[in-house]
Amino acid sequence: MSVDVNGPAGKPAGTPETPPKENNGTQLVREIMSGNAVISLLAVVVALVIGGILIAVTDVRVTTAFGYFFSDPGATFRAIWAAVSDAYGALWRGATYDPGARTWQGRLGIFETLTFATPLILSGLAVTLAFRVGLFNIGAQGQIILGATFAGVVGFMMELPPGIHLLAVVLAGAIGGALWGGIAGFLKAKTGAHEVIVTIMLNYIAISLVLYLLKNQLQDPSSSNPISPSMHPTAMFPLLLGPNYRVHAGLILAVLAVVVVAWILNRSTLGFEYRAIGANPRAARTAGMVVSRGYISVMLISGALAGLAGVTQLAGTEKTLDSNIAGSIGFDAITVALLGRSKPWGTFFAALLFGAFKAGGTSMAINADVSIDIVAVVQSLIVLFIAAPPLIRSMFRIREVRREGVRA
Repeated sequence: MSVDVNGPAGKPAGTPETPPKENNGTQLVREIMSGNAVISLLAVVVALVIGGILIAVTDVRVTTAFGYFFSDPGATFRAIWAAVSDAYGALWRGATYDPGARTWQGRLGIFETLTFATPLILSGLAVTLAFRVGLFNIGAQGQIILGATFAGVVGFMMELPPGIHLLAVVLAGAIGGALWGGIAGFLKAKTGAHEVIVTIMLNYIAISLVLYLLKNQLQDPSSSNPISPSMHPTAMFPLLLGPNYRVHAGLILAVLAVVVVAWILNRSTLGFEYRAIGANPRAARTAGMVVSRGYISVMLISGALAGLAGVTQLAGTEKTLDSNIAGSIGFDAITVALLGRSKPWGTFFAALLFGAFKAGGTSMAINADVSIDIVAVVQSLIVLFIAAPPLIRSMFRIREVRREGVRA
């Protein structure tokens, strides 16, 4: 008696069944839904939802309506909707367009968004570029300060012809930031010192250094406060839309920087080396790449980008140098780079989002009587969810697509 050793469809018995292949359309949708862009978008949405819950919990109308929830539950839900919609509506109008504002300057908040986003784009690129080489550049804050300091020395202590003066300010700022970033890159390459520790320490040194200079060599003689003289008009970025709006030509510089960084990473030999070093330094070294040189050069470029962010702050909006010239831009840049998934154009759009938060936060506090700290909470939640993509995937039941071969 013969025994059939073949299973269904002529396969040997015991052969596991191959799962049916998804059609191209289903696979495309799944790849889009599991991609970095969608995960980042969902992280922002979840953060806004949690922020809305905090707004509702702290709103007086909601707490009052909740007192008689069981007799009139609809009143509580209406109060929640009113509180959240008023707050986020004011945030949106302040960041884009407010038809109820009395002046055109107040109506077109989009230009304030662009103004706030300009230094975030440049400093975010500084962190993004270092990320791609496997370095965590926490020192954008100090690099911004040194860039602004170098730019200030040229901007208010020298008198040069128009055009040349602004160019000299930009170059000085880039050199100042590059030198400060290069210190961390050199120590990483030559001694193995961890860039996180080095750049954090350099931040404190930069703050103390600029404060010392402002109390001595760079202080405005007419002021008793540690502040510099005003920049010469020839050293300032021209305003793009006239004196009624603060948006300036530094925005053009930021967009050009995005294009250049994207080209470096995706089209140049240097960018290939950076990505190879970031993926596996040992393999890159085996392939003949000088890893130490990559660390130094990337921190020089990253520092220059952060220095340009300092230039846009000083020569674009602030006009005078003080110890708070960087604000929180250097630390916000880390969040921007994370949200942008270490991609140049992703960083650009993430900076626009955070610029909108900054521009609309004031409007939300004034018009909706909501604490501006809610914006900081939302930003922090975005960082949390961006740093934990499996959490977002589990919340929305998104399966991660694993690619094979050249698509891996």
